[in-house]
Amino acid sequence: MGSLGDHAGEGAGGGNARVIAGRYRLEARLGRGGMGVVWRATDLLLGRQVAVKELDRDETLSDTDAEQRERTLREARAVAQLRHPHIVVVHDVVVQDEQPYIVMELIEGGSLAGRLARGGPLDAHAVARMGIDLLGALRAAHDAGVLHRDLKPANVLLEQDTGRVVLTDFGIAQVTGATTLTEVGSFVGSPEYTAPERMAGERTGPESDLWSLGALLATALAGESPFRRDSIGGVLHAVVYDEIRPPAAVAPLLPVVLGLLDRDPVRRLDTDEAERLLVAYVETGRMPASPREGPGPGRNVLPGRGGYSPTQRDLPAGARPPVAGHSAGRRGHGRAVLIAAALVAAVAGAGVATAALLMGRDDGGGTTPPNSATVTGHPAPTVTVTTPTARPSTPEAPDDYHVVKDPKGFTLAVPDRFRREVDGPRVFYVSPGGTYRIGVKESATEPGGPLAVQRRSAAKGPRNNPGYRDGQVTEATHNGRPAALWEFTWDGFTAAEGARHTYDLCWEEGGRMYDVWVSAPVGDAEEARRYFDTAVDTFVRR
Repeated sequence: MGSLGDHAGEGAGGGNARVIAGRYRLEARLGRGGMGVVWRATDLLLGRQVAVKELDRDETLSDTDAEQRERTLREARAVAQLRHPHIVVVHDVVVQDEQPYIVMELIEGGSLAGRLARGGPLDAHAVARMGIDLLGALRAAHDAGVLHRDLKPANVLLEQDTGRVVLTDFGIAQVTGATTLTEVGSFVGSPEYTAPERMAGERTGPESDLWSLGALLATALAGESPFRRDSIGGVLHAVVYDEIRPPAAVAPLLPVVLGLLDRDPVRRLDTDEAERLLVAYVETGRMPASPREGPGPGRNVLPGRGGYSPTQRDLPAGARPPVAGHSAGRRGHGRAVLIAAALVAAVAGAGVATAALLMGRDDGGGTTPPNSATVTGHPAPTVTVTTPTARPSTPEAPDDYHVVKDPKGFTLAVPDRFRREVDGPRVFYVSPGGTYRIGVKESATEPGGPLAVQRRSAAKGPRNNPGYRDGQVTEATHNGRPAALWEFTWDGFTAAEGARHTYDLCWEEGGRMYDVWVSAPVGDAEEARRYFDTAVDTFVRR
């Protein structure tokens, strides 16, 4: 278990090979796996090469040595009961001088992590075949009531002579109904490959391993995890909140990757469906449509951090719109709080900053009104008001909204949990995971005013928005000032996004031009309209 074959052998005991249990001679250190050191060894009784994992002792545990050993044995039994060509074989468990060792088959070859580091990303067919093999291994483990809980490239071995893919390092595996050595008092696993529900300490099941597989497949295709960041806080935020934006290399298997990386375990692609899609790709070279694709609440449908403006007026030439993200919903907000608390020890000295980051609430210095806000429900649309109306310096927020005073010089009410992002002149407030995006842009006035601007944008709609249709520009006013409303439907930048609908209001005020828009899945157009109406109604230029 571990990255066998990725490191040059180091002589055991400075050349004096140890023999444990009177049978296994530890000859060379292969590297570290989860929870211990892995050695190349010889089984002196049977005359064969094996791998021996010397488990680390957790000195922080208060359990007796007997209890530690029992947990170790339980881990080993969890793996030993599994019989599958793509799961490492456990031969034996021994204890010497109160130190436990797990003896398993030796896989001659490196890990997927080593392969990616040396040779870069794999081609889509190779990754699809690997995914099929790993799905088979996970199905066997899950059917036996065993969760892996640390599926990552370092724990996938590639046998040199046969190309066999082997899932290893069940060192933090969990048997249904049992507590393991490594889950006591600490977070375990690799954050870049750990499902959001596991990070939050929620009860997890096979779906969590499938999330990890989705991250692994994306990594194998792109050479880097989609959740890699510069700090653990950044990784956690990426897993829980950020739009999931696999690079172009992931496109051939995108429906499978995004389906496995659905933040809602209930909607996450299951083993059978993921296998069906991958098998079809291997056999035909084409990825069939998944029945789980398409618009709907919380689907993976919003373009990512690159900054989608419905007019696309000021995107850099040749800029490639990013790929869709995921919705975490209300549960994601609660998960972030739990994660911040559970991992405060891992980010000691930065607990406050990390907690704030994970809350996903960068409101630009604004304040959150108390729960007893005096405005209830959603305000009526205001785009057709024909007489100037005095605007309060600070708008009131409906329930479940909060007022933000944006550094760009405007104030408006946005739904709770929406996070601020900036892309050049555009400011975005994005729902957890990115299902809804509220955009604001201030610019210089343009010839012809708002109506001409929106008509020019609509004329470019088919070029800038794939599948552009049902576009309509309507002359309007906003608080007595000239305005234009542009509304349209389009297909999204990738097939996985599904159809989307955009509302965009442009108006002139104080010698400047303002643009406020909302983009959302077609199936959520009604909710998007409420967000749009509220944003427009509460917008105040400071």
